[in-house]
Amino acid sequence: MSPVQTLIRNARLVPVAGVPVPTDQPVDLRIVSGQVTEVADRLVPTLADEVFDAAGRWAIPGLWDHHVHMTQWADLATRLDLSGTTSAEEAVARVARHVATLDPADASVVSGYGHRTGAWTRLPTVADLDAVSGRHPVVLISGDAHHGWLNSAALALLGVPPRQATLDENDWFPVFARLGELPGAGQAQRLAIREAVRAAAAVGVVGVTDLEFGGAYRDWPERFDQGVDSLRVRAATYADGLDEVLAAGWRTGDPLGETGGLVTMGPLKIISDGSLNTRTAYCCTPYAESELLEFPHGRLNNTPDELADLFTRARTHGLEMAVHAIGDKALTIALDTFEATGARGGIEHAQLVDLADLPRMARLGVRASVQPAHLLDDRDVTDRCWPDRSDRCFAFRPMLAAGVDVRLGSDAPVAPLDPWLAMAAAVHRTADHRDPWHPEHALTAAEALATSTDGQATLRPGSRGDVVLVDDDPLASYDGSAATAAHLRRTGVAATFVDGRPTHLAL
Repeated sequence: MSPVQTLIRNARLVPVAGVPVPTDQPVDLRIVSGQVTEVADRLVPTLADEVFDAAGRWAIPGLWDHHVHMTQWADLATRLDLSGTTSAEEAVARVARHVATLDPADASVVSGYGHRTGAWTRLPTVADLDAVSGRHPVVLISGDAHHGWLNSAALALLGVPPRQATLDENDWFPVFARLGELPGAGQAQRLAIREAVRAAAAVGVVGVTDLEFGGAYRDWPERFDQGVDSLRVRAATYADGLDEVLAAGWRTGDPLGETGGLVTMGPLKIISDGSLNTRTAYCCTPYAESELLEFPHGRLNNTPDELADLFTRARTHGLEMAVHAIGDKALTIALDTFEATGARGGIEHAQLVDLADLPRMARLGVRASVQPAHLLDDRDVTDRCWPDRSDRCFAFRPMLAAGVDVRLGSDAPVAPLDPWLAMAAAVHRTADHRDPWHPEHALTAAEALATSTDGQATLRPGSRGDVVLVDDDPLASYDGSAATAAHLRRTGVAATFVDGRPTHLAL
């Protein structure tokens, strides 16, 4: 990709992260070779400049989503929607209605997404799906992506031994990574990725940390070669790809492929415990109704020794860590391992925390990659499963107060890849008629914006050439009310620039 030179005229700057702006009047920004070089009034255009008139719109640094599964998010467009189902019977009925629309003579795969079993009175079985699916293999992915509910035909197609229970956690994730191998997945998936990247630009997203299973560090250079090149990507590996990454000598931050440095090697991702909805997040005290559970405290997916080995290998070879830890005990163990090994990186989710762990998290420089929109989905199941500890869930305010580096994301497809939804959830902590849930943990609109810009302060010389123009000042409402959240959600993105190149234009 050749260097570009861009001049954005008549833009108002937003004071992100408390950094003052030089004026409240419109200014011009020049971006040369991916970096903001000038911010001033009435810059003189040069022949090299491609000029865009912001017409008084507001300019903010490009927005990031620090936790996505990009392939799964793209695939969501082709999957049966099971969100909102309240029982196995209701979910099966939706599958049955969908199968009734298909040719009974074929054996096309039925994929679904979105059911959440945490509040169901019984767990689903393979036989439930076998009874309604005919010849069609059926693969249903839970709303938190932590289990797969398959029928017998799908189990056979994916080489999984016969069983009656769902596939959970470590049994599920290797299968999850192979769903792209199912018949008909390839071309549709490539088109869906292209559309997902376009849609991300339309909401102001300039970069993502892609924690997809199966080798995001391989996939993204190939996508750039195919013209899907309008997004910054930090591409993770899991333990199953670690040997390949180490053999290649890739360290976190190294450019990958012929991508102009837009795709870089990301972290080593470890899923150290389960999730709330599968009641497997690892906790210091048992879940409510723990007598119904095989693992009353939840469970770890790795022993402490296995964690220490992975952390040490990553640190030795220059890789950061991204450690999924939803339960408070899992978080403590992860921090113990960061401290013992000297590894760098962050915690993914940090959904239930021991507040006493937060100062140590800050001292160790361990980031918190959090997903505020999850609290909208998990509010009710938290009150059922963790009624004695909901005051320590999604504790964004204590994290900031302790000095933790907080970064917002979506975990798409678990929540939509939409930073404005994430900011609104962080600020107001409800999306329905009910009062905010634990409003003492809310962020201000300014904090929510600052934690969505990858550490970039207000645009100034030396900033990355990633700029978003919005129709209204996103900080115009400050009080954390429903009006503040609504103002954030309806913020219109007029243009997005990545490395100085326009990736979305609605000027």
